[in-house]
Amino acid sequence: MTDQHVPHPGFGTSGHEGDSCTENVVRALEAGYRHVDTAQMYGNEREVGEAIERADVDREDVYLATKVKPANLAHDDVIASTEESLDRLGVESVDLLYVHWPTDAYDPEETLPAMDEVADRGWTRHVGLSNFDVAHLEEAREILDAPVAAHQIELHPWLQQDELVDYGREHEIATVAYCPIMQGRADEDETLSAIATDHEATAHQIALAWHLQRDGVVAIPKGSGDHVEANFEANRIDLSDEAVARIDDIERDERLVDPDAAVWNE
Repeated sequence: MTDQHVPHPGFGTSGHEGDSCTENVVRALEAGYRHVDTAQMYGNEREVGEAIERADVDREDVYLATKVKPANLAHDDVIASTEESLDRLGVESVDLLYVHWPTDAYDPEETLPAMDEVADRGWTRHVGLSNFDVAHLEEAREILDAPVAAHQIELHPWLQQDELVDYGREHEIATVAYCPIMQGRADEDETLSAIATDHEATAHQIALAWHLQRDGVVAIPKGSGDHVEANFEANRIDLSDEAVARIDDIERDERLVDPDAAVWNE
């Protein structure tokens, strides 16, 4: 990938709650994931932090990302809410802190300097953006002192976002894909299912393998139970150029996440 600082695949935690959240994150870390993605909006930062503490993995080996929710994007709220996130996570800093959506209290002239201040305080190693378009990315890069390390967007075989992926490659911004297995609907796609049969794999694993072979893309599937390990095993699948081309042709420009909804799922 273009920027190797973001481990892939990562483990998404949207929709995970309570003890099951903690158990699934522990399971993910012990299965080999080294990148865990959460957010203030998900309401599970405390459980994620407990999992990182419990897992038989050194903290310094875990790449931890969280996001500032849209309501907290005024300058002072970015600072205060990030400190609260660190407290809930039980850490002194995160590896990546995102602006979750450029909506609600988002004001680039206030929000982005606050993100720089958070980085200057050592509360995050990297600054990220999420759900931006190219125009918003250009504006943010002009205002931020810190480089944009990652851009998280809905991305999967039905919504391939080539313009944003290409932009990330050009500017050395890792593109982090949520909904990479189409909210569990990968097995509804005939092409993915056919390729899965060829590889004695699942359609979900094929969708993830496609992401993992795209330069500059990091997939963050969420999962529970046996799906945690099964998703991670996708990194063992080597797709041929012909199979990748077949998946590229699936593009439907179909968005599964409503930008106006209150909850977004991986």
